[in-house]
Amino acid sequence: MARRGIGRGLWPSLLLAVLLFAALLPLGATTDWQVVENRAFDLFSTYDPPQPAAHGAVVVAIDEPSFAEIGRQWPWPRGVHARLAEALRRAGARPIGFDIVFAEPSQPTEDAALAAALAADTVLAADITAIADPRFDQRIRTEPMAPLLAGGARSGVASVDLDPDGVLRRVPNVPDPFAATLARLAGHDPVPPPGALLQYFGPPRSYPTVSYYQALEPGAMLPPGALAGKAAIVGFSLQTVPTVTSGGVDAFVTPYTVKTGRLTAGAEVQATILDNLAQGLWIAPAPPWLPPAVLAVLLLVALIGTRRLGPVPSLAALALLVIAIAAGSYALLRFGRVWLPPALPMLGTTAAIVIQGSYGFAREQAQRRRITRAFEHYLAPSMVSRLAQDPGQLQLGGETRVLTVLFCDVRGFTTLSERMQQDPQGLTRLLNRILTPLSEAVLATGGTIDKFIGDCVMAFWNAPLDDPDHAAHAVEAARRMLADIAALNEALQREGVAGPIAVGIGINTGTCVVGNMGSDRRFDYSALGDSVNLASRLEGACKRYGVGTVIGPDTARALEGRAALIELDRLVVKGRREPASVCTLLAHRQVEDGLYQELARQHEAALAAYRARRWDEAREGFARCRELEPSLSALYHLYAQRIAEHEREPPPDGWAGETIAAEK
Repeated sequence: MARRGIGRGLWPSLLLAVLLFAALLPLGATTDWQVVENRAFDLFSTYDPPQPAAHGAVVVAIDEPSFAEIGRQWPWPRGVHARLAEALRRAGARPIGFDIVFAEPSQPTEDAALAAALAADTVLAADITAIADPRFDQRIRTEPMAPLLAGGARSGVASVDLDPDGVLRRVPNVPDPFAATLARLAGHDPVPPPGALLQYFGPPRSYPTVSYYQALEPGAMLPPGALAGKAAIVGFSLQTVPTVTSGGVDAFVTPYTVKTGRLTAGAEVQATILDNLAQGLWIAPAPPWLPPAVLAVLLLVALIGTRRLGPVPSLAALALLVIAIAAGSYALLRFGRVWLPPALPMLGTTAAIVIQGSYGFAREQAQRRRITRAFEHYLAPSMVSRLAQDPGQLQLGGETRVLTVLFCDVRGFTTLSERMQQDPQGLTRLLNRILTPLSEAVLATGGTIDKFIGDCVMAFWNAPLDDPDHAAHAVEAARRMLADIAALNEALQREGVAGPIAVGIGINTGTCVVGNMGSDRRFDYSALGDSVNLASRLEGACKRYGVGTVIGPDTARALEGRAALIELDRLVVKGRREPASVCTLLAHRQVEDGLYQELARQHEAALAAYRARRWDEAREGFARCRELEPSLSALYHLYAQRIAEHEREPPPDGWAGETIAAEK
């Protein structure tokens, strides 16, 4: 029956997933929706784009300064281009690409000069023109003049493919691409997948660029080696970057245009394509089956994962899921070089959670009304309201977690109570003045107050909320407690109230069971386990050592190097066979204090001598420690007594310095 119930609960979510999948899949194939996905690509691909290990190309820009320096109208005499080719070759540029179509003859001497300067390391631009007619489609290829190719120069098609929205996003799908021909001359033979997307590396005019007139005299105009080993691509690249509205010569809309409103020069586009091909930085479109599969999985995850959540948690889950989809798509693009469009899955999960959440909200409201009617005669209105808000509060439950548990007991409060038995109101006020700062110390450090046991406070950290540094926070609470009690004693002394008040604090870290403990009618959020018991017994050991805190071994290890701790003893408590190395906190010392560091060194040496039964050495060491830290006089007096006892009656074989704890 339980299985059938679970199945019935899943069927509405599964049915909604199928309906949404059937509605969204055709939407994703429409041209309008492709515009949305392309805009997402523009945003993701231009956010912190990867950079080539080293730019393989330099743009030789036909720009405004070059027109001014050369002093001629366009087109320039081809002898000028011949001089440029020879200058680039001498400067170590290889290969050399002219993103200029030399299709028609000019003056014979100029054409001959250019033909003589071209060689097998040169690529000249060709062009493909598409003629669309209702009766036919025709593509005409325009090649450079044959004499210019006679010396071994090659031609490459510089035409590019624009998406339907006019943006240049893809590696050109043309025969003999200009940039690919350059890449092969540079020693690369790339084979991008069909529909490969371009990775742009920056906004317009951000590519390594030199002016045409500078490249004519690189030795005088450019730093040494500026062109060596680089592919030089010659073409228009104006310093006044053209805008979408103004247009420009040989300039294109790219993903960066959305951000900058600027067009990118064709020569810079060809340099970008070259680096994409040479270094494998293109972005492959996801396989056709992957987007529908991701959409189906995410619809199921969104619907099944949130079907039992309320409206607010569902909205939070939706936000996290949308962020995860976007982050996953970006990470796949950025690090996997694969484009998986995120917009359709984001729309699908949003629709799924909103529709299911609306239905769940209506169902939850009906459930609250039923609970209110069922319990309004048995519980107080406030309890009924809480129960209606969260019916799960009726259930008992627990979990296993690593907690840091603290017990803080007021020393001598029973004697104080006897002295103040004629003033119960005053005693109550005094107890409240004691417990208030102790409680505030717990809350200020992110702890949970479990309970008050007379004049004792029990608290723990790392539940119900996660606290990765729970041991440090518990010890910080102990530090605050000791400081607050010291301040309280000063106030009580000024008021003439009996005192002083002292506390003993036991802290231990370990695995516990935490949750709602009790009966079906009454329960509390509490912690149970051996680690809790050990913390209680450590609190009781404070008297034995004359210290304010006794800290368990796991807590001490978590705080090593961050708190001024001194090892007290190897203590064997009731219910345990193995000794635990317990410490105390010197609340008035810092780890970096030279006095503390000297004390820690002397104390460790004295303990080692004590456990090795070198009694004289241990006695002298503890005496030096007492001089360094008078606040531990009771501890060192205890060790002096133990040494005297061991000298009279040596400890048994196998003894390693451990002590059996007395009952609390």
